Amino acid sequence: MAAGRPELLSGLPPIIDAGVRTLILGSFPSPASLAAAHYYAHRQNQFWRLLEVLLDEPLCVLDYAGKQQCLLRHRIGLWDVYRECRRRGALDAAIESAVANDFSRLPEVAPQLRCVCFNGQTAGRFAARFREQGYATQVLPSTSPAHTLAFADKLAAWRAALADSRAVA
Repeated sequence: MAAGRPELLSGLPPIIDAGVRTLILGSFPSPASLAAAHYYAHRQNQFWRLLEVLLDEPLCVLDYAGKQQCLLRHRIGLWDVYRECRRRGALDAAIESAVANDFSRLPEVAPQLRCVCFNGQTAGRFAARFREQGYATQVLPSTSPAHTLAFADKLAAWRAALADSRAVA
């Protein structure tokens, strides 16, 4: 590794099964998430809090296995657009040398998938790619603490998107 160059980081495996109808894609796990091997592990990220309200499930008190099971029960999958990258810190703006995940097997792995939601603008750069494959897409406000939109406004946008995808009643 060249002096001063960030190390190559590998992302987390997808949370997905054949029943998933909605897939939420982030950009790449934060250092806290990588260390915990747990999506959205940073305590200030609002992802689990938002989904807790939207799904009316106690996600914030569940262990990671319970969170995964709950998402799949609601037919929601979770993954990131990037498989690996170099990055110092947690900001998407610091992502370098990114390699996208291989989404070519999604029709086999998740044959009921209809909608792909993107957690923030960086992940949202992939929306056109998924629309071209026939999926409905929604680019949502990031749940990152760096995105300072009020929680209520994030919640409203996420509620509309997930209701449209029929993931939330």
